[in-house]
Amino acid sequence: MRSVDEQLAKVLAAAVRPSPVRVAISEAQGLLCAEDVVAERALPGFDQAAVDGYAVRSVDVQAAAEESLLMPVIGEIDAGSRQPRRLQPGQTVRVGTGAPLPTLADAVVPVGYTDENPAKVTVRQPVPSGAFVRRAGEDVQAGDVAVRRGSVIGAAQVGLLAAVGRGKVLVHPRPRVSIISVGEELVDIDRSPGGGQVYDVNSYALAAAARDAGAEVTRVGIVSTDPRRLHEVVEGRLLLSELVVIAGGVGGNTGHQVRAALADLGDIDESRVTMHPGSTQGFGRLGPDKVPTFLLPGNPVSALVVFEIFVRPLIRTALGKNNPHRRVVTARLLAPIASTKGRRGFLRGQLLRDGTTQEYLVQPLGAGGSHLLASLAEANCLILVDEDVTELGVDQDVHVSFLAQRG
Repeated sequence: MRSVDEQLAKVLAAAVRPSPVRVAISEAQGLLCAEDVVAERALPGFDQAAVDGYAVRSVDVQAAAEESLLMPVIGEIDAGSRQPRRLQPGQTVRVGTGAPLPTLADAVVPVGYTDENPAKVTVRQPVPSGAFVRRAGEDVQAGDVAVRRGSVIGAAQVGLLAAVGRGKVLVHPRPRVSIISVGEELVDIDRSPGGGQVYDVNSYALAAAARDAGAEVTRVGIVSTDPRRLHEVVEGRLLLSELVVIAGGVGGNTGHQVRAALADLGDIDESRVTMHPGSTQGFGRLGPDKVPTFLLPGNPVSALVVFEIFVRPLIRTALGKNNPHRRVVTARLLAPIASTKGRRGFLRGQLLRDGTTQEYLVQPLGAGGSHLLASLAEANCLILVDEDVTELGVDQDVHVSFLAQRG
């Protein structure tokens, strides 16, 4: 048997990051930037009004601290205007938010400081130089790095790329993952299962888990264990994938059929892993491109746990993440738990926060049964139990790993 840490090291050593590609910024969200994006122009590109008001020379309105001033309004500038204007001493121009300032104006008097008269406006309060003005280049200067290599592109980064005029950006693309289910007992969810048959849960659940991890997913669905057919499908997916996941491909007669079908594509190591659930699994690199390929248990809970511990970190590594693992915290048990001696336990739990002390609390779920999918759907964490621990009581501390957060 192989330890969890040894298996994980073996898996992550096989990570292959796809070559960077240039994509439209609308398609870049969630991906890692693969270049330093240098701004070719300043942001803002010109001095502009930050509020609706009156553009002025600040020296002309300082006397408003003592008494109201009456100033002639020589025109109006809206956002987007290209017509240049120039102030003379004592004059003002009505400006909208985002409008370019006229020459010599260095401040904006907000409309709330005035009586808003369209011809001769009364200014009741002075403003200093630069007040209510967005200065050219105060956000980004020409030549600055707007988005750095290695940054995760989120909404703000997409906005900044658009603001500096970049319609496309070089990114590390999502690794392509193919999900296959095998098992003669399986039927798709659009059919009614007969005697001894069950719905194909794994291809749907694992495809969702892969998307959550950041992959581009193809759910192949159910594939016959007929050696020729299975070989044909897997060989085809190896040409189109950075990672292949086959659920139900280990153990029993199905496992023998899968191994036979894939024998000439490469070696799959089926050493048992010291974990529960999911100790029976397989991993290898198949095809001419040595594509990482997983054989996962047919039990959906076991398959999802193995995916969480091994497949997800591989996807995150392929995405270029420096830390591909989930956040782990210490929590206090609200109920006793039991684990299998000699195997690292990954038990389902509901992570809570004490409203007074802010410490983490965890409620075990599922009574330990690896087949209980409903408890995994309720879980927001996995309780991690060391191999040499078989029991833990109420109020004892444990490590827990976050699962996907609910919105």
